This record gives sequence, structure tokens and C-alpha cells, in this order.
Amino acid sequence: MKKLLIAILAFLPTFAMASSANAPAMEHANVDIRDKAAMQRGAQLYMNYCMGCHGLQYQRFERTFNDLGIPLDLGLQHLVPEGTKVGELMTSAMDTESGAKWFGAPPPDLSLITRLKGSGTKGQDWVFTYLKSFYADPTRPFGVNNEVFKDVGMPHALIELQGLPTQATEKQLVDGEMKDVYVGLKATGGSMSASEYDGAVRDLVTFLAYVAEPSRVDSEAIGKNVMIFLLVLLVLVFLLKKEFWRDIH
Repeated sequence: MKKLLIAILAFLPTFAMASSANAPAMEHANVDIRDKAAMQRGAQLYMNYCMGCHGLQYQRFERTFNDLGIPLDLGLQHLVPEGTKVGELMTSAMDTESGAKWFGAPPPDLSLITRLKGSGTKGQDWVFTYLKSFYADPTRPFGVNNEVFKDVGMPHALIELQGLPTQATEKQLVDGEMKDVYVGLKATGGSMSASEYDGAVRDLVTFLAYVAEPSRVDSEAIGKNVMIFLLVLLVLVFLLKKEFWRDIH
């Protein structure tokens, strides 16, 4: 019981932060884990921008390629780090000690991140909004902060694509006075437009949603077939029951 209370108290700051009035409303990611093209693009983004720090310890390269329809030769050429075998787990090259030294704590494994951050699609929405909520903050070690996760200890990994967002304000009339009112984040200097960046983040979240539950599509298909079978069986059993009872009457 003592350990449970300590764990709850440790997480209270996180819960308070999540419910803060300054936190942005969660945007809907609207991912489709049946969209293999989106997952392929997301896998490429993950390998290029995330894999250096964050691993996927429950996922194997070969399983990923097979599920997403990525040819083995292309996967080996573009997505597998040099010296890594295709059957190995997708672990990060960064060791725990180095991660703790550079970031204050080891970067977490992201295998289950879209499920840990909320049930259903809530976790996907959280990750989607989080990746869009970095902004310039010179007081932080990496020069950025995050509106969803205040004082997060990581750099903006996708800054090359989005650019560096700033918290923008506008002069507006409030209670009879002109005041600076916060109107959101505005990014400049990235290689993508705002809509292109949204699409890239959605692809990345789609890939992470797949990794969190690789067999989900197959499970849903099996479940649908089972329900159809049970409905047909119900009709047959009902007709059989009527036939038996007709003779009894």
C-alpha cells in the first residue's frame, strides 16, 4: 500500500499538468491503421528522426516490413541501421547511461506510447498534439518547451520539418483595453508547410499506433468473421429448436 501511495503521488504533477488551463485541447489524429502507405511513411520518419533516442523494444524489423508491405531489400537498404540484422528488435542505439546524462532521464521506449497516453484514440490524439506543440523557449536546455508536456526534457526532433514555432500574440480589445492575447503557435523555417507537417505527424502516429498493437487489424477481421459465424449458427440452432419442439407438441 505504501508503494502504491508513493506511485500515485509521483504522478500527481503529471495529472495536474495535463489538466492545466494553459494546455491546448487535444487535436484528433484521425489515423487509419489499415493505411499501409501512411505507416510506411511513418516508419521512415521514425527511423530518421526518432530511432536515435527512442527504441521499439517489442517490435522486429522483419515483422514490420512484412506487415507494412515493405520489400525486404528496400527495408534493409533504407530503414535498418548498418550492422543490424533484419530479425533483430528495433532497439535504440543510445544506452541508458548516456540518455540519462544528456536528457536528465533515459528516453522512454515508444512501443506502447499511443496506448499508455489514453484508451481508444485518446493516446493517438495526445501524441499527435504533443508533436505539434513544441515552441521556442530560451530558458530550456534544448531551447524548446512543449504546451502539452511542460518542461519536457527533449529537443524538438522534427524541427527540420516544422521549423521553430513561437507563441504568437495579437493586440485585441479586452474589457475596453488593448492587450496582447495569445493566439497559438506559429512556425517558420521548416521544410514543410503547416498542412504537410500535419500529414507527416499523422503518418508517424499511425505507425506508432500499429506498433502498439501489430495484430489489431487481423484481430478485428477474425472477430468480424466469428460474429458472422455465431449469427449464422444462432439462426440454425433456432430453426433446429423449432423442428424439435414441433414433434414434441
